[in-house]
Amino acid sequence: MKDTIKFRFKGILAMLTMLVTCAVFAVAVMLLWNALLPEIFALPQISYLQAAGLLILARLLFGGLGGDMRGHATHRGGMRRDGYPFHNGNKLREKWMNMSEEERKEFMEKEKEFPNFFHERFSRFRGSFADDEKPGQGRE
Repeated sequence: MKDTIKFRFKGILAMLTMLVTCAVFAVAVMLLWNALLPEIFALPQISYLQAAGLLILARLLFGGLGGDMRGHATHRGGMRRDGYPFHNGNKLREKWMNMSEEERKEFMEKEKEFPNFFHERFSRFRGSFADDEKPGQGRE
C-alpha cells in the first residue's frame, strides 16, 4: 500500500514538474519574442498562449513526437567518439573480440542473410573489426 502511494506521489510530482517547466519555457519564449522580434522584424507581440503554441509547433516540426534514439545509443554503447561502434564494455563487442576468425566469418555470413538494424547502421565498419585490438587492450 505504501509503495502504491509513493508511486502515485512520484507520478504526480513528475507531472507537476513537467507542467511548471513548460510554463516557464512558454513565458521565456513570450518575453524573448516580445523583446526582440517586434523591433527587428516589425512582427506583432504575442500572448502567453501563442508562445505555448509556438513551443508545441517547434516540438512537432523539429523534435518529432518521440525521443531521439540515436542520442540514447551513444550513452548505452552506441557510436564512440573515435568513429568505432560500441564501447569497450559492450557485451556484443566483447563477444566479437573473443570470436575466432572462423566464427566471425560465420557470423557475418548469417548476418548478411538477415539484414537488420546492425547491418544497416554498422555495415561500413565490417573491415575495422578484423583489424581491431585484441581482447583486453584499450583503444583510448
